[in-house]
Amino acid sequence: MLQTTKAVILRTTAYGDTSLIVSAYTERYGLQQYMVKGARKSSKKGGSMSTMLQPAAIVELVVYHNELKQLQLVKELKWAVVYQQVMHSIHRNAVALYMIELLTKTLRQPETNEELYAFIEDSLCLLDQCDAAVVANLPLFFSLKLAAMLGFRMDDDKPDGICFLDLQAGSFDTEPPIHGMYLDAALSQVAFELMQQDNAVTLYRIKLNQQQRRELLQGFIHFFQYHVADFGRLKTVQVLQEVLG
Repeated sequence: MLQTTKAVILRTTAYGDTSLIVSAYTERYGLQQYMVKGARKSSKKGGSMSTMLQPAAIVELVVYHNELKQLQLVKELKWAVVYQQVMHSIHRNAVALYMIELLTKTLRQPETNEELYAFIEDSLCLLDQCDAAVVANLPLFFSLKLAAMLGFRMDDDKPDGICFLDLQAGSFDTEPPIHGMYLDAALSQVAFELMQQDNAVTLYRIKLNQQQRRELLQGFIHFFQYHVADFGRLKTVQVLQEVLG
């Protein structure tokens, strides 16, 4: 049966001479794998569908959806969102690719979650339009909110006074944990401020330098590694840290 859904492209793999296997997070069906026949074949109008299947692209798919199959077939696709800056700006593209890699590491099951899809799409659209101060802090905000939406949120119940954020328990304490994986008091306070932001638009208020962003991001990644089986390492982090400063 033909169905229509919006989707965020996560990853593509060449198949045969002209086709692609596409991993996408969809609005209607959650994580799905699609065969896109002829995606790498140039059309008479010039170009190919593969330009619409880059990681972080937001598209509208017409698909033959069968719940019993692991690989679905795409009949048609078109842009759902046309970015103005994400694909062309080094800084914004680095953030987008970090977000996409984090999603590929954490999304495992084809479960529908329209709220999560909306969060992902909204975050990518904001990345395309926001100012540089928000771009720089968005990876931190996205990481925190994604963890919360996946069911292992950090606890923002912070005691008064000097506290340390335990990067395994995901909670604040007045004493550093004995396992040694925690943020110092200053970075813990920044993490708490990030947790209080309901909307990424306000991220410009949080002033951080390069070293603080790097340490916070590494801390949040450790939190994911502790809570997500076989999470491994993120390849995009080094590039992200180099370009954002």
